[in-house]
Amino acid sequence: MCSTVLLVHRESKNMLECGMLIRDKKALRSRSTVLLKELEVDALLLQCLQTEEILTENMAESIMAEQTSHNRSWRLLNLLPKRGPRAFSSFCSALRETEQQHLCDLLMQSQEQHDRETHVDSVVEPVEEPERESEQQVKERRGKKGENSASSAIPLSTQEETPAKRTRTEESMEFSLTADSPISSPVLPCSHEFYLSRYKQSYRMNSTPRGFALVISNVTFDPHMAPELDQRKGGEVDDEVLRKVFTELGYPVAVHRDLTAQAMRTCIENFCMRPDHRTVDSCVVCVLSHGVEGAVYGTDGQLLQLDWLFDAFDNAHCPLLQNKPKIFFIQACRGDEMDCGVEQLDGPGRTGREQPDAGREGQGDADLKRMDLGTPRVKLPQRSDMICGFASLKGQSICTAAMRNTKRGSWFIQELNSALRLRAKDTHLADILVQVNGRIKEREGYAPGTAHHRCKEMSEFTSSLCKDLYFFPKHQSQY
Repeated sequence: MCSTVLLVHRESKNMLECGMLIRDKKALRSRSTVLLKELEVDALLLQCLQTEEILTENMAESIMAEQTSHNRSWRLLNLLPKRGPRAFSSFCSALRETEQQHLCDLLMQSQEQHDRETHVDSVVEPVEEPERESEQQVKERRGKKGENSASSAIPLSTQEETPAKRTRTEESMEFSLTADSPISSPVLPCSHEFYLSRYKQSYRMNSTPRGFALVISNVTFDPHMAPELDQRKGGEVDDEVLRKVFTELGYPVAVHRDLTAQAMRTCIENFCMRPDHRTVDSCVVCVLSHGVEGAVYGTDGQLLQLDWLFDAFDNAHCPLLQNKPKIFFIQACRGDEMDCGVEQLDGPGRTGREQPDAGREGQGDADLKRMDLGTPRVKLPQRSDMICGFASLKGQSICTAAMRNTKRGSWFIQELNSALRLRAKDTHLADILVQVNGRIKEREGYAPGTAHHRCKEMSEFTSSLCKDLYFFPKHQSQY
């Protein structure tokens, strides 16, 4: 009987040590409605929690796998109370680092209210329980497990431990923000089994390097020649993110920053004429700047037409890349209209209707190409084997204050980076861009008191690919 009571006591004690403090649980519960509505659970926030060992990698991946912002928030908020007494403070630190200070303030207010109520109650109630919780928190930090109650009275001040832990937290957060990209988890490798199951029906993608990548990023514009174009704060984060992720995918990356329209043309022409395109399987071109429909700005306020860009890589002007995938990403506005969003009606969503039609059109193009290949004289269309991801829809303006973050860069590049790192191992590029569209659709600007508050963005892509395009990251083929 006595041993049974002792066992139950130890089990309860271990559960308490593993759980969140009562006042922290109450703070989360009292603000759950606001958190579910406004919390932005992204890769950086989860990385902060992983750095503090609050979440495991599998937990973070399961959260990111959720399809909607509401579901990601719900899953995280259900996990936090079970992740130990440090989970609440680490969550608040992560909120501050991801520029969600308003949510952190709400949680702090709930804590203060609980403390005031507890202070009133403590006039008539003993204080042994809070002291025991503090000792258990110390034991949790010091890794004391399985000890009996006689060893619980550790002669160590909890006030001495807390600042040391907080210092490590700040250092870890700072490292995660200065570690070159918003999400620093490595690109996941493709397995040999997956490669064998896909390579025959996909574009060849096993050269070393996979191809060459060009990134043109205009951040600072000439105040005299282009006074109407503001500095793209956070743009330098985007080009560094792209450099790192495509380097890991097997591309040597050349980054050119702050070019005039003519310098952009020259840079692209030189890239197209590289003779070593002959020996690789693809190429990547990223252009980040201010823009209008069909064109992007140079730092001198002059426009570079996107049709000219695509023509430079077509089958006539760039024969060394014929039948090879040419990948483009355009981070720029395509008009002046701001997307303020619309309220969703009850019932199933109606988005995505164009996708089946787009798929049938792509299939028809592939059928035509096969017919061409069956004729005695092989001919190619002027432009084929291209895919281009756009950060915004035709006619849409990207609101700088709402959709580009000075620490993490633009929404589109953030989501593209995250998807490539986590999904390129077993997902072809068109499906990756569909996933990026889904993530962008869920995002919402936070800028209270401005026209950008709760504004939306929607990305899209166009494709003339004729096969599946897998990067097969980190796989070295013998075929």
